[in-house]
Amino acid sequence: MPTEPSNLDRFDLAILRVLATEGRISATELARRIGLSKSPTQARMKRLEETGVITAYRAQLDQIKMGQAHVAFVEVRLSDTREAALQAFNKAVRAVPEVEQCHMMASRFDYLLKVRTGDIQDYRRVLGQRISSLPHVSSTSTHVAMEAVKETGV
Repeated sequence: MPTEPSNLDRFDLAILRVLATEGRISATELARRIGLSKSPTQARMKRLEETGVITAYRAQLDQIKMGQAHVAFVEVRLSDTREAALQAFNKAVRAVPEVEQCHMMASRFDYLLKVRTGDIQDYRRVLGQRISSLPHVSSTSTHVAMEAVKETGV
C-alpha cells in the first residue's frame, strides 16, 4: 500500500477519497460526510487545490457510448534512450489524441501506452501512421483488452 504524504491528515484524505468519485458534490454534503463544518472543509479544499494535490475536476465519460470501445496496450521500444531521445518521444506522444496514457517503464520495453479507438481498424491506422512514426520507435507489441474490470483508479 502506498504511503501517504505526512502533510495530509485524515480529513484531507477523506476529502480526496470523496472527490475522486464525486467531484460535483456540494461543500455542505462533503463536510457532512467527513465530519467537519462547511467552512473548514472549503478551506481544506482550497489548500489542496493551491498546493497542487487536487489538479483538476473533470467529467468521467462513457467511452463506449462515445464510440471509443477498443482499448489496446502497446509496448514501445526505442532505438535510443538518451535523455534527448526520451524528451522527443515524450513531447510527440502527448500530441497523439488516441493515446490515453503513456508510462515510461523499467522493463524489457521502454514505454507502455494505453490507446483508445473505435475499433481494430482504427487502432491499426493509429499504430501504423502515428505510434510507429513517433521519434526513436524501433518496435511495438500490442495487447488488446477484452474487458475493463476497473479503470477509475479509485
